[in-house]
Amino acid sequence: MRHFLAILRATALLLIGLLPQLRGAEPTSVLSGEPDWADLAPYQKTITRAEFLNLLDTIYAPGGAWKATIDLGKTSARIHPPESAETDFRLEFAPSPEAASPIPRYWSPPGAKKALPGSPLAGYTIAIDPGHLGGKWAKMEERWFKIGDGIPVTEGDMALLTARHLARRLTAMGAKVVLVRSSADPVTSDRPRTLRTEARTLLAQAGIPDPHFGYDGPNDPDKSASLQWQSELLFYRVSEIRARAWKVNQRIRPDLTICLHYNAEAWGDPATPQLTDHNHMHLLVNGNYSAEELALADVRHEMLLRLLNRSASVDLPLSAKVADSLARATGLPPFEYHGGNAAPAGSPYVWARNLLANRLYQSPVVYCEPYVMNSQPVFDRVQLGDYKGTKIVGGAPRKSLYREYADAVAEGVGAYFAEKGK
Repeated sequence: MRHFLAILRATALLLIGLLPQLRGAEPTSVLSGEPDWADLAPYQKTITRAEFLNLLDTIYAPGGAWKATIDLGKTSARIHPPESAETDFRLEFAPSPEAASPIPRYWSPPGAKKALPGSPLAGYTIAIDPGHLGGKWAKMEERWFKIGDGIPVTEGDMALLTARHLARRLTAMGAKVVLVRSSADPVTSDRPRTLRTEARTLLAQAGIPDPHFGYDGPNDPDKSASLQWQSELLFYRVSEIRARAWKVNQRIRPDLTICLHYNAEAWGDPATPQLTDHNHMHLLVNGNYSAEELALADVRHEMLLRLLNRSASVDLPLSAKVADSLARATGLPPFEYHGGNAAPAGSPYVWARNLLANRLYQSPVVYCEPYVMNSQPVFDRVQLGDYKGTKIVGGAPRKSLYREYADAVAEGVGAYFAEKGK
């Protein structure tokens, strides 16, 4: 039982890229490098103490989660690992908002450029990140199911189709649009076989020094204790997202990143999936870090980069605007979290949660999770495929699932940029 619980905990942390590994003076999360605290140096005197504390307490680390790793003084904050001062970093505060230095960042916020009639996104670069992987990789990710001879429900392929529709809409509004993933294949050069050493180390940390290699399908109760499954998880859930983040931050350098996902509830055996009547939607902004998460040096470093570049000033209002647009288009109720890993973030549809993607991407992020893929209504719409115009669905004319999603996101983004660019 102890080993089983350890595996469950390790797997839960791995799902968001947080399972710790020891590096030098303090732990970091899996597959991360040691953080370079010099990255924070350009932010000296760009933020006041009051704003820094407000962002910590209301968005990033509520409930005092930051207090074990950040010492807040009157004129500066000391960033340090627990019980050590070997790698601390001191951030100097601006004495007043008027005296604050300019914020260094590669992106321009909405309103920085005057909106043109019909082209509210002119001059902006937008990255679209279609969640997960498609094609042959979808079964490995367990984001695939099929009923009879019907069309498979495959999140990675559905997200990519939605992304292509969204790209056309945003381009028509003047944006330069780049897809982070333009095919079913991964961005990372890693594969499960190249990550077996790391997977073996993680299993040993969970109390399994000599794991068995394979597992017998998605319903195998011992799959999480296998080297194969842990290697696969590292591949698609950690290495893939880290590779996308490098591409976003180093190559695309967008003003906004839009992450497209479809939600799901447990469906059991993908060969005989369980459908549900539940259907809902929500959006996620980066935040709500726990003290345990902030004890990892790279996580603390990444949180501070987002806090200091003021991504939240765009994440929150823009996500609320897109949520309103999606709610009107879909008619879906808001999803509600009941655990401690997420917190309300203004709109009933928007929640703050620390995910690997919305943490690593250094531009503002709109992270969408509408529709429950294994709900009966969504399954039925997947079977209709993609189409122009409308069809009668549930007694009312509806666009295809993918165009409805893309159009609603485009409408929200365009409206927000148009308002800010007046």
